[in-house]
Amino acid sequence: MKQPYKVLVLDDNHDILIASRIFLKQHFAQVVTLHEPALLVSTLQDPPDSLPFDVLLLDMNFSRDTQSGEEGLFYLKQALKAQPKLKVVMMTAYAALPLAVKAMQSGAANFIAKPWQNEQLLQTLQQALQQPTQHTSVQQSQASRAASENTATDTIPLLGDSPAMQQVLRTIEKVAATDANVLLLGESGTGKALVAQAIHQASKRAAAPFVSVDMGSLSTSLLESELFGHKKGAFTDAKSDYAGRFVEASGGSLLLDELANLALPQQAKLLTALQNRTVVPVGASQAVAVDIRLICATNENLYQAVAEGSFRQDLLYRINTVEMVLPPLRDRKEDILLLLDWYLQHYSQRYQRDGLQISVADKRTLQSYDWPGNVRQLAHAVERAVVLAEGSMLDFSQLQSTTIAPVATTEQTAETDFFLEFVEEKTIRQALQYYQGNVSQAAKALGLTRGALYRRLEKYGL
Repeated sequence: MKQPYKVLVLDDNHDILIASRIFLKQHFAQVVTLHEPALLVSTLQDPPDSLPFDVLLLDMNFSRDTQSGEEGLFYLKQALKAQPKLKVVMMTAYAALPLAVKAMQSGAANFIAKPWQNEQLLQTLQQALQQPTQHTSVQQSQASRAASENTATDTIPLLGDSPAMQQVLRTIEKVAATDANVLLLGESGTGKALVAQAIHQASKRAAAPFVSVDMGSLSTSLLESELFGHKKGAFTDAKSDYAGRFVEASGGSLLLDELANLALPQQAKLLTALQNRTVVPVGASQAVAVDIRLICATNENLYQAVAEGSFRQDLLYRINTVEMVLPPLRDRKEDILLLLDWYLQHYSQRYQRDGLQISVADKRTLQSYDWPGNVRQLAHAVERAVVLAEGSMLDFSQLQSTTIAPVATTEQTAETDFFLEFVEEKTIRQALQYYQGNVSQAAKALGLTRGALYRRLEKYGL
């Protein structure tokens, strides 16, 4: 049964308005959408049926002000002035925690990050509708509590105000509305897994499972069983039936990470499964139907792999209906300060360390650094600094002395230093030495999976 509430949605993105109207009309008596923020006050003052709106879902970033959120805060205040008892839920594509807190301090009932999960959106609106009218002091307390809960979670938002990240977020919104196969390309640590989760959460499959498989961590002998399942007794360790990741993800989304590690024989079987939309468990004779949304990710150049004969061209065509290339952090340096602030709050909350800061000098240094491990390396650096902090100011000198090395002059650089394999081997040796042989920590710092690092260790005889 629909709830007897009137919902107003204001966003200058037509796709967001269509998606929100289709979903919310299933749950609320009336849903009105607005594309032009200038019409907000007049719509609130003269609503359809002359009955006031109960809740407003308001975007924080409009096309004239895509980054600061100030325009969204302006319309929040205008809405509450026009209708003081209105419940307002703010939405932002950038999931900027301080901005969301500021909105709640200004009178918003709650906030939600785009792309959202449908059930999460419904729950957020229902919670807002159930809240009594609050005084500012209570709203500030709620904002602080929400900030604490948001920061304590391990869910990492897609952060970035840069044009490159805005393009990524826009693409996510478009892709999520379809069931098209998606291929995510980009260096290690650029957030491919986060993008995959965001696509799933914004899709019609959001209520179904999201299953991720790290192809680099699976041996060739076990990969087929892991993906397609097996029957009891199919091999020595098969002590019971196992459904496999494809069946587990049926109805939802399946992420195949580190896809380039898939050997040619397994590529052929994957292609067959995708074409037939069925899988045959190891030791079985009957195919099992599956319904998945496939997302693949890799930091390797699959087009080069096709040219070299190590990756099937027909499989590449099958998985890259939509191809997204995630930008490395060095190409969106304007996002570094935002990331530093977010991870500082995140890890300060996790490790219960209050009052920690990053000096202005360190921020300048960290913003000029190229971050070869991308966002993953930055997060690790902040976490380490928070854990080891002895005063209120974080210390990044160890990071700088081990990874931010001065640029060598022409005279200091040997010709072999320009060979990628030489540089890679040298970097891996340094990481292993720094972490005293701990492969897991070295892999994390390098932005690699353990399986990927083990393959490189074998390659270089380390």
